[in-house]
Amino acid sequence: MRHGPLQPVRRVLERMDPVLSAVTVVLLAAGCLFIYGAGRQTGGYFTHYWLRQLLAAALGAGCFLAAAASDYRRLGKWAWVFYGGAVVLLIVVLLVGRRINQARSWLPLFGFTLQPSEIAKPATVFLTAYVLSRPAYVLNAWTKAAFVFCIVVVPVVLVCRQPDWGTALVFLPPILAMVFLAGIRRRWVLLACLGVVLAAPVLFAVMSRHQKERIRTFLHPSENIASSGWNAHQSLLAVGSGGFRGKGFMQGTQYVLGFLPRKVAPTDFIFSVIAEETGFVGAVALIGAYAVLLLCCLRGAVVAGDDLGAYTAVGIATLLFTHVYINIGMTIGAAPIIGIPLPLVSYGGSFMLTCMLALGLVQSVYVHRPQPRRS
Repeated sequence: MRHGPLQPVRRVLERMDPVLSAVTVVLLAAGCLFIYGAGRQTGGYFTHYWLRQLLAAALGAGCFLAAAASDYRRLGKWAWVFYGGAVVLLIVVLLVGRRINQARSWLPLFGFTLQPSEIAKPATVFLTAYVLSRPAYVLNAWTKAAFVFCIVVVPVVLVCRQPDWGTALVFLPPILAMVFLAGIRRRWVLLACLGVVLAAPVLFAVMSRHQKERIRTFLHPSENIASSGWNAHQSLLAVGSGGFRGKGFMQGTQYVLGFLPRKVAPTDFIFSVIAEETGFVGAVALIGAYAVLLLCCLRGAVVAGDDLGAYTAVGIATLLFTHVYINIGMTIGAAPIIGIPLPLVSYGGSFMLTCMLALGLVQSVYVHRPQPRRS
């Protein structure tokens, strides 16, 4: 029996996780919808944000399908290349990057801006998963654990040099989750955590002034409301004013009147916009969608046919969870404001492509799971 040219594509689509694909589309649609509403309400150049977000979502869908159709095991052989390219971009952005919001984190590219630190996240996660999955690589010696540490410390240091401490922080939880899954000795994890605690005063000392203010505002939110605590306070008011069912789509006031700065409403504080307009019901529904997304990623790890697939899926699940937790925490005062976007919903092209590519890798793990044996 002859197979048509679309047979491989059909086979991939049939083996994809439909729940993961569906919840991804739902979150993309929610992001575009509320970015559209925020832009229409505020006017000006914000009006076209949703079109740029829609374009990023379309490009991201291409990355998602390409990654899902690729064999992650073959891509693993190129993990060093992906990682090396990301590190090169991080070096280039320090030299010629555009400075926005006191950080040199963006590279101009054909009328758009590329944020190399976002590309470095999945590249670092994938390389770490590849290294940990090697049969000869067992975390039974401190030298091997130190090697994994070196993989993550390079992009972290470069991102801190921008400086973007918030993004640098996001690199750590996925690596910790993967090395824990790989069976690293617990006392090494405890020693690493102790080292971070002891180094905290030194890290705080080398932070810039506005970064220190953000931490002080988080610890003492009522002291700096008129200055560095303004966004956090207005975001909390927006979330609380939504009540149980919200004010209605495009009926929010905090960002329209400018209390919550219009520039950050579609990006870091999109959850505040959604919570104000849809209330407790909408906020819980959004969080529930993320819970389903993360469970799908973890299911990919469970059904993976090898360690590379399992580590990759767990690393990406932890990466997305970190973003969701910190972003929503920023809007309700449960985390300091460090400029972490909400996956698939916040406005931003580089982060959109990163999320879609990462989820495509999870789909690849699910697609290439072992076939059930026929009796």
